Amino acid sequence: MSKFVIGFVAIIITIAVYYLAVKLHKKLDYPFTVPVLTSTVLIIILLLGFRIPYETYMVGGGWIEKLLGPAVVALAYPLYQQRETLKKLTAPILIGTCGGAIVGVSSGLLLAKWAGFEETIIYSLTPKSVTTPVAMAVTDSLGGTTPLAAVFVMIAGIGGVLMSSAVFQLFRIKHPIGRGVGMGGASHAIGTASAMENSQLEGSVSTIAMIVSAVVVSLITPLLVSLYM
Repeated sequence: MSKFVIGFVAIIITIAVYYLAVKLHKKLDYPFTVPVLTSTVLIIILLLGFRIPYETYMVGGGWIEKLLGPAVVALAYPLYQQRETLKKLTAPILIGTCGGAIVGVSSGLLLAKWAGFEETIIYSLTPKSVTTPVAMAVTDSLGGTTPLAAVFVMIAGIGGVLMSSAVFQLFRIKHPIGRGVGMGGASHAIGTASAMENSQLEGSVSTIAMIVSAVVVSLITPLLVSLYM
C-alpha cells in the first residue's frame, strides 16, 4: 500500500473518530468527554487493537500536523470581529495573562523542585502552559528534554479543559474575559479551542492570552529558573 493511501486512510479515520467524539460530547456534556481527549483515547485504542505502528499512523497524522499553522492563523478572524471590544479590554487582558504566566511557571517549577524531581524533568515541565513549539524551544534552551516537554504541554492542555468547569465554578468566574484569559494562559491552543466553543468573545480573548503567554513565558522562564534553582 502506498504512503499516499496510508496517509489518506489515517486522515479519514482521524476525522471520523473526532466526529464521533464531538457527537458523544453533545450527548454527554461532561468535562471528561471533551472531543480532544476522547478522540485521542479512541485513536490509541485503535492503534493498539489493530497493532498499527505509530509511524504508520503519522504518515497521515503528519499531514494534519502541517495544517495546524493555517488553523492558528484562522484564529485571527474572530480577533478581527471582536477588535473593538478587545481594544477596550487591552489592559486587564494583558495584566491577567502576564500574572498568570508568572504564577504558572513559578508554581510548576517550585512544586517539581519540592517534590524532588530531577532538573531535566523540571526544565521540561516549566513551560508546559504554552504551545508546543515555544515550549520545546524554551526547554531546549534550559537543557531539558523536548519530547517530554511536548507530553507536559498535552497534559496541561487537556487537564485545563477537564478542570476548567470546576475551577470556574469554584471561583465564580462567569465573565467570558476572565474565562478566556484563564484558558488561553493555562491551556494554550487546546484551551482556546474549548473556549471558542463557548463563545466567540471568550475564544478571541483566549487566543490573545495564548499569544501573550507564549512571549512572556519564553522571556521569564530562564530568569525564574536561575532564581529558584
